[in-house]
Amino acid sequence: MVYKKLKEFKAKYPATVAWRLKAHSKVVEKYLNPGEEVKFAFPAQKGISSMDIFSTFVVVLTNKRILLAQKRVLWGYTYLAITPDMFNDLTVSSGIIWGKLYIDTVKETVMLSNISKGAMDDIETEITEYMMSEKQKYTKGEDR
Repeated sequence: MVYKKLKEFKAKYPATVAWRLKAHSKVVEKYLNPGEEVKFAFPAQKGISSMDIFSTFVVVLTNKRILLAQKRVLWGYTYLAITPDMFNDLTVSSGIIWGKLYIDTVKETVMLSNISKGAMDDIETEITEYMMSEKQKYTKGEDR
């Protein structure tokens, strides 16, 4: 399912720099919880340098959280989950060809680059709409 969403994204925004999407997708699928649905997925380079084109991560928005994963070339992988309560802010930056995203969390800022400039609006809308609705659930729970 993750790989299918990534292929759809790459077909729509071919200028996004991405490698080994199937391998990265398997890492995410390993960590999907029961009842967790993939809503949106896109590839990006983790880091802000436009020259770093070999650090592809897949970013997956589910109905419960944001997942980032990378399968390393030889062995191992990197996996990161951002839950709505940890999410602070999203910053979008667009250049001539590619865009960058900064996902600010309570503990760190995740920087993603080499994303097709045309995809930035879709990504921002998907992440922001989801996080706003989920954050409301957390704040309503605190009022009780």
